[in-house]
Amino acid sequence: MLRALYDWTLHWAAHRHALWVLAAVSFIESSVFPIPPDVLLIPMVIAAPHRAFRIAAVCTIASVLGALLGYAIGALAFETIGEPVLTALGKADSFDGFTARYNDWGAWAVLIAGITPFPFKVITILSGATGLSIPVFIVSSIVARGLRFFIVAGLLWKFGPPVRDFIERRLGLMFTLAMALLLGGFLLLRVL
Repeated sequence: MLRALYDWTLHWAAHRHALWVLAAVSFIESSVFPIPPDVLLIPMVIAAPHRAFRIAAVCTIASVLGALLGYAIGALAFETIGEPVLTALGKADSFDGFTARYNDWGAWAVLIAGITPFPFKVITILSGATGLSIPVFIVSSIVARGLRFFIVAGLLWKFGPPVRDFIERRLGLMFTLAMALLLGGFLLLRVL
């Protein structure tokens, strides 16, 4: 089943509408969707290495625009959803202190979450809920997502065939590592 899914993804990555699908996945992943855009980015670059940097640019732009949606969700829905939950848990008073600490270090939180497997949508929504400076949020998002997607695209562009061979020979291992990183991100979220 895993091989069939991988082959299907590679086939779709070469489709003429693949950039639009990648843009949609990148956009919604930054605010609500649990699947990272790397699932399409990697096979798209492997299938068309001459378009690696265009693919990374589309992924970055769509991801940052989606991050703004996540920020808006946090900013606009916090009073109706988040605040009552914090009050019910007896944590409403401690949120102000958390907000001050978060906004002091928010740019780093956005950078770290934007580059690592940590769920980026959590940070985008939290940034809106705490009122992190929008220019700081946007610049941090552009740098983080740009680094993440352009590094992946650059490595695949430079070392494409060996990387593809490595992935195909060790598909089960690669899938297990990807799931472990995703699970690790969610566990880190619970600790914070």
